[in-house]
Formats: sequence, C-alpha cells, structure tokens
Amino acid sequence: MAEEKLLIDLNQYLKAGVHIGTKFRTKYMSQFIYKVRPDGLAVLNLQKINDRIELAGKFLVNYKPEDILIVGRRENSWDALNMFAKATGVRCIAGRYPPGMLTNPVLEIFAEAKLLFVVDPWLDKNALRDAVKVGIPVVAICDTNNESNFIDLVIPCNNKGKKSLGILFYVLAREYLKNKGIIKNYEEFKYREEDFVGEE
Repeated sequence: MAEEKLLIDLNQYLKAGVHIGTKFRTKYMSQFIYKVRPDGLAVLNLQKINDRIELAGKFLVNYKPEDILIVGRRENSWDALNMFAKATGVRCIAGRYPPGMLTNPVLEIFAEAKLLFVVDPWLDKNALRDAVKVGIPVVAICDTNNESNFIDLVIPCNNKGKKSLGILFYVLAREYLKNKGIIKNYEEFKYREEDFVGEE
C-alpha cells in the first residue's frame, strides 16, 4: 500500500484499529474486506477506508454545516462527534436520536437537514428511517456486520472503537475544512488527533 495515497500516516490508522472488523460479515461489506484472521475477525481494506473518507470529505463539502446532521448513539462516538461539531460547525447528536426530529414539524426539537450522517446504521436506525421518509441522502460508517440498505455513501470502518471513530472524524474534519477552503493545508488545522478520542 502506497503511504503517499493516505490522508494520514499508515501507523495512525493501524494504531487506532480502523481496519479491525467483526466476526460477522454481511454480503455488501465483503467488497471492503481484505482478509479474515485465524481468530475469525474480518480485516477491512485500509486503502478503501482511506478512499471513502476522502470521498466523504468531497461529498460533505456540497453542504453547509447547518444542513448536515450527524447522529451517534454509541457512547464511544460521543467525544469524536462533539469535537467534529466544534471543529466544523456541523450539528451532531451524541446520544439517542429524538424520534420525529426530521419528520414532525410540530415538535419543538424539529430540525431540517439536507444530509444525515450516522455512526452505525443499526444503532441509529430511527434517524436513518426518518431520513428516508424526508428523502435526504445518508452517509454511514459501516463495520463488517452492517447492512447498506438506504445508505448513499458507505464508509467502511470499525464503528465500535473509541480510537477508531476518533481518528475517522479527525481526518474527516480536516478534509471537510480543507475542501471548504477554510484551511489551506493540514498544518492550519488547530486540533489534534487526541482531541477527538477524548479521555481514555
């Protein structure tokens, strides 16, 4: 794998375990699997993870921060989501998605969005269903055990690990701001990888 094609150093990805999947593999996610370890864990293709993060950065740039909603019910994603929101201005829900938030204008919590981003399409299925009802595109982080139904852009990645999600949102925040022209290069990005992982 040519490291110059990666958005960050290969070792940072490896150390965070972005490529470590589960023992369960869905048919759709097989295209992103590099190999299966002797212990049965599937290993995702790092180049494909990197390419999809880069693609997501180019896709998200078409939307204003206030038009994007990111939802993550899994607790391991909360620090990363809150940092992503701080760095980019994108709206994030770290925790349970309030039912009807995207679909019921009568609710006080009602919010309009033009793009939904979910950390796990299974755990965040209520938000995913609402996005389908209102007809907005969905970006999702999918592990080897996820289905891809109703998802417009899949980012293959370990969506269970705190470090894995931290590095993904760190890289994605840099890409989003760079593609928006808010920062000219990565050196101008004022946050560190550790900020997205939070306290251990």
